[in-house]
Amino acid sequence: MEEGYENAMKEYNKKQINQLNTLINLLLGKMSKGDRQKIMTVCTIDVHSRDVVARLIQQKIDNAQAFLWLSQLRHRWDEKDNHCFVNICDAQFKYSYEYLGNTPRLVITPLTDRCYITLTQSLHLTMSGAPAGPAGTGKTETTKDLGRALGIIVYVFNCSEQMDYKSVGNIYKGLAQTGAWGCFDEFNRISVEVLSVVAVQVKTIQDAIRDKKEKFWFLEMNIKLIPTVGIFITMNPGYAGRTELPENLKALFRPCAMVVPDFELICEIMLVAEGFLNARLLARKFITLYTLCRELLSKQDHYDWGLRAIKSVLVVAGSLKRGDPDRPEDQVLMRALRDFNLPKIVTDDVPIIMGLIGDLFPALNVPRKRDMDFETTVKE
Repeated sequence: MEEGYENAMKEYNKKQINQLNTLINLLLGKMSKGDRQKIMTVCTIDVHSRDVVARLIQQKIDNAQAFLWLSQLRHRWDEKDNHCFVNICDAQFKYSYEYLGNTPRLVITPLTDRCYITLTQSLHLTMSGAPAGPAGTGKTETTKDLGRALGIIVYVFNCSEQMDYKSVGNIYKGLAQTGAWGCFDEFNRISVEVLSVVAVQVKTIQDAIRDKKEKFWFLEMNIKLIPTVGIFITMNPGYAGRTELPENLKALFRPCAMVVPDFELICEIMLVAEGFLNARLLARKFITLYTLCRELLSKQDHYDWGLRAIKSVLVVAGSLKRGDPDRPEDQVLMRALRDFNLPKIVTDDVPIIMGLIGDLFPALNVPRKRDMDFETTVKE
């Protein structure tokens, strides 16, 4: 585009949309589990890059120094250094080439983008990152996914009151020597006395990285240091039994607030990855139903209308779609929503949820998917 070809972006966007549709059609065919996971991952990443390019076109951006472009996580191959580099804003990281297996990738929303910028900036300044926010906002998942993008393995530790400075110190010792990332979940559960010692340990590691040392003293041992090491902590503010972090620890961690993500966007991208072509409309119906259920149904302990429940329904819808590829997509989704949720609904709420499903998917009455052999066995 900088070379003067004006429609370069628009044509590239068309190419991206065609590639995505080809991938979705691939997903509908017969594939092995590994191949399907691979294509789903490519789909998830491609949907995000399609949206980024669409936003660049919409805002008429025409040079590579625009913030919208710089704030994306970009991989590039450097011919001179013969290395892969990852750039975001003014931070640059060497890719770590760790083989992490055929793993699913997170759906990238504006929230994850913002969190990536904060975490990468904190690494760039040799600090550590601390995403904080309510449960189910993807604090741990975002950290793990950033690790995947940089080719670094991320170990997740659930912290408890039983952890003392020695056990935490031993974990740090291992991380510093392998250059892996550690994500400490619910870090503010550890007691204050331990946390102030932990602060000294974290500072020792950060100082060693700053001074570009190859070996440093830690817990009375001289250990080697691989500078890619990252220490991240996640916090759930305002729960019982949580402590406030001491000031000397707060100074080492860069906070990053996480809020409830955009369910509709996540739902849409996951539907695309499961092979639905008309994903945007279906995602809107899906999230509308769950929002109304949360507000209108009685409050039961076993009801869950959050992100985890949404994910499990989407997986069911995907397998139903593959089992019956000729059925229209809205019927498939309606059947998944109805059959997956009805068994857990209490009797008083059944007419309400059936009414909601009837309003969102008017004049659809899909028969239940029945397993006849199983039913005859149960009757016997």
